[in-house]
Amino acid sequence: MGQTERKGQSQPPGMENPDPPGRGGGLSGADVVRSLWAWLTGSPLMALALKEVRQILRNKQLLFLLVFPPTIQLLLYGFALNPEVKYLDLGVVDYAQTLTSRELVASLTHNQVFTLNPGSASQAALGEQVQRGEITAGVVIPPDWQRQLQRGETATVQVLIDGVNANTAGIANGYINQIVQSFSRNLDPPAPPAPIQPQVHFLYNPGLISSWFFVPGMIGVVLTLTSSLVSSSALVREKDTGTLEQLLMTPATAGEILLAKIIPLFVLLMGDVMLALLVADVVFSVPFRGSLLLFLTLSGLYIFVGIGVGMMLATIARNQQQVVLISFFINMPLIQLSGAIAPVESMPLAIRYLSWLNPLRHYITIVRSILLHGVGLEVLWPHVLALAVFVVILLTVSIYRFRRQLS
Repeated sequence: MGQTERKGQSQPPGMENPDPPGRGGGLSGADVVRSLWAWLTGSPLMALALKEVRQILRNKQLLFLLVFPPTIQLLLYGFALNPEVKYLDLGVVDYAQTLTSRELVASLTHNQVFTLNPGSASQAALGEQVQRGEITAGVVIPPDWQRQLQRGETATVQVLIDGVNANTAGIANGYINQIVQSFSRNLDPPAPPAPIQPQVHFLYNPGLISSWFFVPGMIGVVLTLTSSLVSSSALVREKDTGTLEQLLMTPATAGEILLAKIIPLFVLLMGDVMLALLVADVVFSVPFRGSLLLFLTLSGLYIFVGIGVGMMLATIARNQQQVVLISFFINMPLIQLSGAIAPVESMPLAIRYLSWLNPLRHYITIVRSILLHGVGLEVLWPHVLALAVFVVILLTVSIYRFRRQLS
């Protein structure tokens, strides 16, 4: 019986009514590939695809953005984003000042998990260092520590850990307990079971709730992406549509045109800050222990940093596509090296120093310090000064480049 023809259904050349598989005379795999290739080369799809490929290859800037930034980011994140926790700053107050106490301190810093941070002259100073975020953990050895060991009693060691980063705090606690237990087993003469007992106190996040660390970081991340992308897209859209030339025909100066674009963006982004703060409080129960006025003021300062980055992107990019690609190259390193996701302490030393040039790191430190530590401007002024410098540099360069393009 003949096969019923299906009307309205086109098939590639050479593929009309193929025999069912397994029967004599059926098409082989090579025949199917050749038939599909003949159909593709004879259709408009191949011609259109080749046209797009030629356009991409002619765009040298686009090729650079597609090849160079991903390679650099892969190398950078491969070194920086390390799940191991090392080089945690440790403060020590040794009231005992004995050979055994100094050996305990040496054991804590021997395996590079902790780095000894000097400057802790007293327990009060140690607590201030934890509050300012200068150290992650602190150890206090009491004066009668050696005498307790000699009497065969359990000697206590007070441990203060910044619990803002729940993951880092938990790992630091585990390392300290493990090192103290190992040190106790090697005491000479042999001591009774558990001769040294660390008393651990988690500060600012006693429950080790992980959202208290991530939510303030995400506030900075969202504000960075929103401020840079919205401001850059607004300016590039004006250039694409040609309305920027129409604005130049008005009596307004270039500075007034830019100011008219910045002010509404600033107001809307401050609304995003308030919304993020509300979500952090209602949904995640993140505490707010500092000054609301200081938080809003410094958030407004960082918004100008994001707008400056966006304006810089708009002066570099020619269209919306380039804005997205360039912003991906800039924003991703800012986010990954800011401490928003992974602690900066776990990164190599060179990248830790390099991260001081990251404005997002300073803002996230400010947000966590105000929300969780409750500190004021007397502690945060170095980070505020860094943000102010970034604002001046970014806005000055961006406005200069924008005026040159207008002229």
